[in-house]
Amino acid sequence: MKRIHKERDRLLRRLARIAGLTGVLGTFACMFIPGASTTLEFALVVLLSLAAAVLVVVHSLHGGVAAALGVVAAALGTVAVLGSAPVVDPVASAAISLASAVTAPSVAISLVVRRGGAPLVGGLAALFVIAIGLIAVAGHPMTTVVLATVAGWAVGAALGSVVDHAISGAAERIGEVGRAHEAERLASELESRQRQDARVLHDTVLATLSLLAHSGVGVGSEALRQQAGDDARLLKQLRLGASLDNASNAIFSPDSDEDLLSTTFESVRQRFARMGLDVNWHGVGQLALPRETLDALLGALGECLENVRRHSGVNEADVTVSDDDRTVRAMVTDAGNGFEPESIGAARLGYAESVVGRLTTVGGRARIFSSPGSGTTVMLEVPKP
Repeated sequence: MKRIHKERDRLLRRLARIAGLTGVLGTFACMFIPGASTTLEFALVVLLSLAAAVLVVVHSLHGGVAAALGVVAAALGTVAVLGSAPVVDPVASAAISLASAVTAPSVAISLVVRRGGAPLVGGLAALFVIAIGLIAVAGHPMTTVVLATVAGWAVGAALGSVVDHAISGAAERIGEVGRAHEAERLASELESRQRQDARVLHDTVLATLSLLAHSGVGVGSEALRQQAGDDARLLKQLRLGASLDNASNAIFSPDSDEDLLSTTFESVRQRFARMGLDVNWHGVGQLALPRETLDALLGALGECLENVRRHSGVNEADVTVSDDDRTVRAMVTDAGNGFEPESIGAARLGYAESVVGRLTTVGGRARIFSSPGSGTTVMLEVPKP
């Protein structure tokens, strides 16, 4: 918001500079018309015009009341010099109008938005009207000049107020958009965290409960005990409000800080070996990936192997890892029962979230090749950094 106010002030000062210099140039030009003034009046008005021009530029660059008052004083000097002549030439009257209705009121554009600016602008406008009124009392008809002066100050103050109101309205709308965007971002992050938590719970706690529901067929009691202990720690983290992302890393990744696929794949292999599924690894030995991409690939790979263990009817699977310049691929193959890929419902959490959902978040994808009685192959792909 402060930046918007600074830009507003800069814009108003720029408008004030354009208006002020226009009035100065107009007054300056009138002085060169023959008969408009005496030599002394010409010299004084030229000096006052140059001073007003300099002060207008200073005010437009730095703001402040002092420079603005200097502009007003220079314009008042012009009015006093030309209005004090015994006879006021029509051209001199035009110069007075430019000084009082354009040059001086230009500062009202920027002053009116300052704290206490409106009374200040009103006082300066009244000062000009009084000065011109004194000239009129001295015998010079100044009705047109007075009207022009009042109109100039009114227009200057109104212009500054309108621009300020418009910018304030725009700033408020920008703030509303920003708040809406922030709320949307927080909601998106919350949904993403909830989806990630659901994936982790599906891959761990629900998998263990499924084993227990089937009396742990094909899985040793020690493996069940270890898996249940891991799940208990996971649930404790959840109860304490901790993120489940780190829990996912703990299950599928080693304690080492290095993102080496050979090491982390080995941890997955050992986990499923305890669960009664032998996993044969082929292909790339070591390959570095960013932590987020690695976790997504390992999570999807773990879910594919869990599906092999639970549904294929065999106790052996092959994982082949390959890569090229842009993509890492992990192919999970089993010679089990197979199925029709079209039979997988879109609402099934295991495949839709734990496999496809994980890979999609890092720009990857998954493809299934299977048919009844012919085994299953799942191709997992993630991009390289």
